[in-house]
Amino acid sequence: MGCLALNASYEPLTIIPVRRAVRLVMDRKAEALEVDADRPFRSERARLNAPVVIRLVRYIHVPRRFRRQVTNTFLFARDGYRCQYCGRPRHELGYRESLTRDHLVPLSRGGGNDWTNVVTACSRCNLRKGNRLPEECGLRPLCDPHEPNHVELIWAVRRVTPVQAKYIGMFYGDEIVSALTSRA
Repeated sequence: MGCLALNASYEPLTIIPVRRAVRLVMDRKAEALEVDADRPFRSERARLNAPVVIRLVRYIHVPRRFRRQVTNTFLFARDGYRCQYCGRPRHELGYRESLTRDHLVPLSRGGGNDWTNVVTACSRCNLRKGNRLPEECGLRPLCDPHEPNHVELIWAVRRVTPVQAKYIGMFYGDEIVSALTSRA
């Protein structure tokens, strides 16, 4: 498990390797806010508990230039790793079944590859739908597709511990935390 790095303003930045977090703490570029006493780092003269959450001492400006392209990783995370037609989650799919990208309006019929036109579908439902509109084959997506916001995209594919989720929730709100923990 990695370490959650917070900006000086407590804004969650990213998950970094624990060794990198230890180095930042030792160099006094960050302070450890939460540690795991069961995983200490030892040297000849020192013992340091593994940081779980660190806060940078100096503020780092992070530009917000986000309009993410649709990738299967982000699409599946947006849809909760669940088929939007039959509702089956990824872990319930049978042998030779997988999650796929489905275009509500097929590309061959003028549909685009944008967030409002794609949903997650299991291979069985995607094959059933084929090159048709959902209403033409009796299917209806469970949720209307939408473009996820910046925070959803950043944290959708990362695994966070409950302690790390608490710090993300302090900055972005409890809705993000519930979305993060429901995917685990």
